[in-house]
Amino acid sequence: MALVEGCRHALEISIPAAEVENETTRVAADVQKRAKLPGFRPGRAPSSLIRKQFAGDIRQQVLENLIPKTLQKQFEAENLNVVGTPDISDVHFHEGEPLHFKAEFEVVPNIELGEYHGIEVAYSDPEVTEEDVAKRIEELREQKAEYLNVDPRPLDNGDFAVVALESVSGVEGEPVKQEEMVLEIGGADTFDAFTENLRGLSPEDEKEFEVTYPENYGAARLAGKTVKFHATVRGVRKKELPEINDEFAQDLGDYRNLEELRDAVRKNILAQRQFEAQQAAKDKIVEALVDQHGFAVPETFVDRQIRTRVEQSLRAMNADGMDLKSLKLDWAKVKETQRDKAVREVKASLLLARIAEREAIHATRDEVDKEVERLARMQREPVAALRIKFEKDGTLGRIAHHIQTEKTLTFLFEQARKTA
Repeated sequence: MALVEGCRHALEISIPAAEVENETTRVAADVQKRAKLPGFRPGRAPSSLIRKQFAGDIRQQVLENLIPKTLQKQFEAENLNVVGTPDISDVHFHEGEPLHFKAEFEVVPNIELGEYHGIEVAYSDPEVTEEDVAKRIEELREQKAEYLNVDPRPLDNGDFAVVALESVSGVEGEPVKQEEMVLEIGGADTFDAFTENLRGLSPEDEKEFEVTYPENYGAARLAGKTVKFHATVRGVRKKELPEINDEFAQDLGDYRNLEELRDAVRKNILAQRQFEAQQAAKDKIVEALVDQHGFAVPETFVDRQIRTRVEQSLRAMNADGMDLKSLKLDWAKVKETQRDKAVREVKASLLLARIAEREAIHATRDEVDKEVERLARMQREPVAALRIKFEKDGTLGRIAHHIQTEKTLTFLFEQARKTA
């Protein structure tokens, strides 16, 4: 076996003439059974005529039968973990002679692990202040707010306008249309253009005006656009907030009083911050691992990772309302810009899998079952039916791999030297 480059290797294979002839005879016999030639009953045409009449088909079938089988034997003999489909070239196939061909393929790299215990990472346990708790409770209070209709009058700051909105120009495709949009006049989340043009209007008033959206606006079809809208005011509402007391706490859940709610909020904020801080630390550990280990990765894996990244981006763009039909991707350019990140992500995945193997970290049946049950509840499907579906489409394996990866990251975090 010869190393070509990186993870790419080449083999030159020779299959003995006798083995080639045996396979040719077998394939010709199969063709003979099915062949329909003028003057002969099915299956009775002479073998010599079959070989001559169907020479191309027989040759192709012999190659398709012998090459993969022979390669697989060679891979097993040399204990090669091959990825992707081998490229076959330099095929020499002549009657009465051995079959020669060259195969180029990629293999999973044999990673020599360096030291991965005690990786230094910046981390300190997060804290939760009384101000944090008060802010979160105020957010809960906002969620419980009631918006009450008031008698028709001109809109002013602090009012909530109920507006029917439709774009007149500035966006491609179908117009943007909202039958009942609620906007706070002068609110922090309301664009100035809406506040300035709606302030002073009364129910049933109509007006056309332009709104310029920022380049980084969440909805892709509106980002960076100046859109002209036709607005009709449908009503005026006022916001009423509940008092923060024991009754408010009881209304939110299984809390006897406000102090129990505060304790629960404090714990939830701490858990959320710990999760985020640990995730950030784990990301840094993985970055350090990748930096410490220099090895080549199969281009097959890199291409797959780039495609995954692109598909995720396209799904996000589609969710934002962008018309993907008009999008033209230059795959060569995409690959060039995404390659470095994809290579590091592939290296990280291979390193974590290797550490999991070394430390005997794996997903238990119980852990996989719990995740399937969670997904079944989310999708409102029977657990048994979803498990069968996941077994067929490979999702079960992906779930197990994800659990194994998360457990490996937790192991590395626990082993790390944490600095403030």
